[in-house]
Parts: sequence; structure tokens; C-alpha cells
Amino acid sequence: MTDHEDYYKVLGVSRNATPQEIKKSYRKLAVKHHPDKNKGDLGAEEKFKTINEAYAVLSDPEKRQAYDLHGYSGFRQQYSQDDILRNFDFASVFRDFGFGSEDVFGGGRSTRFGRSSGGMGDIFGNLGRQARTAPRRGADISYDLHVSLSEAVFGAERLVAFNTDAGVIKVTIKVPAGIEPGKKLRLAGKGHPAPAGGPPGNLLVNVIVDPHPDFRRDGRHLERTVAIRPSEALLGTTIQVETLDNKQLSLKVAPGTASHTRLRVRGHGVPDAKGENRGDLFVRVIVGFPEELTERQKELIEALAKEGL
Repeated sequence: MTDHEDYYKVLGVSRNATPQEIKKSYRKLAVKHHPDKNKGDLGAEEKFKTINEAYAVLSDPEKRQAYDLHGYSGFRQQYSQDDILRNFDFASVFRDFGFGSEDVFGGGRSTRFGRSSGGMGDIFGNLGRQARTAPRRGADISYDLHVSLSEAVFGAERLVAFNTDAGVIKVTIKVPAGIEPGKKLRLAGKGHPAPAGGPPGNLLVNVIVDPHPDFRRDGRHLERTVAIRPSEALLGTTIQVETLDNKQLSLKVAPGTASHTRLRVRGHGVPDAKGENRGDLFVRVIVGFPEELTERQKELIEALAKEGL
């Protein structure tokens, strides 16, 4: 990934930066690289555009989440340049800090973005006018996509079909590895067509993870239960455990293990957004007791009771 593609590097902030830290860094860089302060410097102009794009993404919770989840390439497949800048008021950032255009760049003079009349909105006026005059976009489509726990953990591709104003269309939805239940995926341009030749709407996919009979998810970790006999709990044993991706693990259960003890297996849980750095699998050991005892079992247990067990 180049620096241009890493919005966090563009703004000089960490990936866990707060909204206020992002805003403060953006304002500082925007003032430094504004074209009016760098006459004839095309590099500064390009830097200024990149800074604006980075801030438009990282200051919007939904866009930032999509960028963090899919990376630059995946994000730009979902969001066009118009989508990134639409309805975004860059000027409000400077107003929040108490600056007008006179304070920042010197008032009353023309800029590459229009003539300043005392507000930062004029500096970015071209973007605002462009958004206001853009053709009306088509309606979005909301779609509930049910996936298995395995598909949510390891990722999947699903071909779905649905009705639009233009008829039935088919779309391949890529479910990223490690996606959280209830998260929404946004497929730009896959919604209803627009009137008067405008851009189509978007497809908003609500990911619903169906429950698994054996596994339960807890953030980046997975948990399952395994039953053992009382004698195995007392004397210790080795159990065979199947992971969510169908691998067989051998785990040792120590003598005297109590029921509901959790055994931790590192690296067999849920991966991060890049499909790496998996969480852990916790195996909860349940000591099961028979509903009925044979006569021989009763005799043996009575003998054990006499021995103080």
C-alpha cells in the first residue's frame, strides 16, 4: 500500500486515532498545503486533494469502518469519488476551530475554488456546487444476507438475486473474513437505477450470522463444549476436538479438572479483517453424569465413598 492509499498516513495519525485527533491533523495539513499558500506548486495541490479525500473518509464513521475492513482497494470498489465527497462540509472543520477564511488564508481574494466572501465554505464551494448540481441518484436497496458462522469467520462469496426497477439482477457479494454480525456491506451502484440518467443507488447488505449448533462467537474468539466422563475428569484424559474449519486437535485434560473448566487453544479463533491474526478457541469441558447407574457402578461408587471419595 502506498502512502496515498493509506489515509491514516496521509493525515499523519494512528489507526486508532480519535475523531478529534483526525480533525486537528486535517486542519493543520489543509492550511499548510492549500493552493493559495503554494502558488504554482502542483504537488501541493495534489497533496491538498489527497488530504481532503482522506479526511472525508476517516471523519465519517461508516466510511472509516468500511475502509478499515476492506482496505483501500476494496473501499474504492464500493465508494466512488463522488460518494466520498457527497454532502461533506469541509468548511465546518475550520468553523469548529473558530476560523474564517480571512483568518486562515487572508480574506476577500479569489481562490482556485471560487471567490472567498468571508467563509471557508467558499474555498470548497466548487465541491458543494458540484454535489448540488449532480444528477439525482437512484434509490438504495436493503438486503438481508444470512450466512453461516463459518462463512462469517473465514469469508465467502455469495451470488444473490433481487428485483430492481430494471428487473431481476444478480450480484456476487463478498463477505470479508471476520465480519461482525449485524455489520452492513455497501456495494456502490448496485441499487435501483436513477431517473433522468443519474447514477444508480447502492446495495446495502445487512449480514445476519445464523447460530451454529456447536460453536459460539465472542468477538475474535470461538467457544465450544466437550463432554467427558466423571472418571476422565478425576484421572485426566486426552480429548479430540474438531475446530470450526474441520481440523482435529488433541487436548490434554488434567486430573481433577472441574466441570465448566475452559481450555484455551491459541490461533484457532476468528481472523482479523485481513484474514490474519486469528483469535483463540476456548473448549469448555463439561463433566457428564449418567441418568442411571448399573448395579456394578453403584457398588464401585459406594466403595469409593467408603474410601472418602
